[in-house]
Amino acid sequence: MELSTFLDYAGDPRRAADQAAALESAGLDAVWVAEAYGFDSPTVMGYLAARTERMKIGSAILNLYSRTPALIAQTAAGLDAVSGGRAIIGLGASGPQVVEGWHGKPYDKPLGRTRETIELTRRILRRETIDHHGITDMPLPGGLGKPLKILTKPVRPEVPLYVASLGPANVRMTAEIADGWLPTLFIPEKARDVWGTPLGQGAAQRDPALGELEIVAGGLLAIGEDAAAARDLARPRIALYVGGMGAPGKNFYNDLAVAYGYEKEARLIQELYLDGRHRDAAAAVPDEFCELISLCGPEGYVRERIEAFREAGVTMLDVTPVGPDPARLVETVKNWL
Repeated sequence: MELSTFLDYAGDPRRAADQAAALESAGLDAVWVAEAYGFDSPTVMGYLAARTERMKIGSAILNLYSRTPALIAQTAAGLDAVSGGRAIIGLGASGPQVVEGWHGKPYDKPLGRTRETIELTRRILRRETIDHHGITDMPLPGGLGKPLKILTKPVRPEVPLYVASLGPANVRMTAEIADGWLPTLFIPEKARDVWGTPLGQGAAQRDPALGELEIVAGGLLAIGEDAAAARDLARPRIALYVGGMGAPGKNFYNDLAVAYGYEKEARLIQELYLDGRHRDAAAAVPDEFCELISLCGPEGYVRERIEAFREAGVTMLDVTPVGPDPARLVETVKNWL
């Protein structure tokens, strides 16, 4: 099992990159860079490539609507070149509020776009001449364009492509065609009940040449006799996702909380959050939810949580260290893996 973390760069991305370099020295295997509607992730990932030497650098996620498949492939090739073959490209459809509200694109055909983008990205990285007509036309019919192949030679003809997915159809497709899966709010004890069927169906259609599906999941990390209190730090994030990431009936994370068995709580969290009562929404998050997506407690307990994630199929444990010495926490857990 590998160890990764998400880069917290909402403030100063250069300072965050310095912190990531320190965690690399402590044994971190990979760092993930989010995007949402803040700083773009490729710029930050390129800076990380210059500041680090060994660890993998992943996007989590590049949305499929604001970039063409060709641009995603170029980003994969460029990041892989400047990092010396350490790129991971995490892809996702994001959600209609960001896609339509920020990027001004209609939120349509998310599964088809994901499948097509993965296919085209792989073909482009293999330096095939692209003549493709689907959701994306390459070249555009009736114009001056002609079929092209990428101008430069990629460092690797295959850059790992991970997909952020939650719904059954999207998870099934992920298990079929992606190199890895980036689930959110992952509870290892409940994952099989929620996703076991689509994961199995996708795996049955998977090309053996892809190897096993990599799974990235984890949560807050704190180790100590009083570390369980750190679980409460997960409340605002859970409330944001379950309550605020989408309108009623259009929130994938709320649907996930319902599937986990928190139906009444999910409804209340959403009502409170959309009413602007964010603190009340966070307080309404079940204690069990906070506990099961975290790794916070005494050493023996944290070790048990790691094994729960491992047994659920997680191949890369993603942690957010809590406390004054994140490097020590990373080094400790890395030695346990």
